[in-house]
Amino acid sequence: MGHQNTEMDAESLQKVGRRRGGCLDVFLVMSVIFLFVAVAAVAVGGVMVVRDLQSELSSVRAIGPKLSELTGNTPDSNYKMQNFAYLDATSSKLTNSTMQWDSVRFGPGQSVGSNFVFDKAHQSLKPKRAGVYFMYIELNFTCTFQCSPGLIRVEVGDKLTCDVKLPAVANSTPVSKKCWTVSKLPDSPKLITQMTVPKGLQHWKLELTGSGLGMFLVE
Repeated sequence: MGHQNTEMDAESLQKVGRRRGGCLDVFLVMSVIFLFVAVAAVAVGGVMVVRDLQSELSSVRAIGPKLSELTGNTPDSNYKMQNFAYLDATSSKLTNSTMQWDSVRFGPGQSVGSNFVFDKAHQSLKPKRAGVYFMYIELNFTCTFQCSPGLIRVEVGDKLTCDVKLPAVANSTPVSKKCWTVSKLPDSPKLITQMTVPKGLQHWKLELTGSGLGMFLVE
């Protein structure tokens, strides 16, 4: 019986690893797509471009596992992975505090490229070089029971602000919000993500699945 349980545990861990790897693959694809959306919006100067290109994101989830250009062992893909960082949310509590993140196992390494430094103790993400960065955050909230409305603000340093309006609901209605920006970082700041929560939202929680923070060096 003990040997059988060990095999089942190993198989369960492998399945969890594949699921997390698949989620990260999808996030990588969506981040790159959003990057092109941002660049196009800046060049054209219109909101309609963003809306049109975002409508294509529904098809991205189907091709997430096919990231050969990002996960292959080519010099170009290695460069991309070095300049990419992704962190998963690790706490469901909504409080006025620093958000809790952690890196994700991805292939033989972690989801934080070598051109970034993630300080888990201080919950800071630091790019090692100056440049233009695409920053992206996705937040998913769920009501546990009889939730009040309110506005949650999440700020990644002074570079990205994401406001989420939570409605008054009585069931487990999910609320999702994606925010992104393209920002020039002249130095190497330690980016800390701060959450601001008004009173009365104690029945809301942050879903850890699908809530994450990503950065990608553009130039």
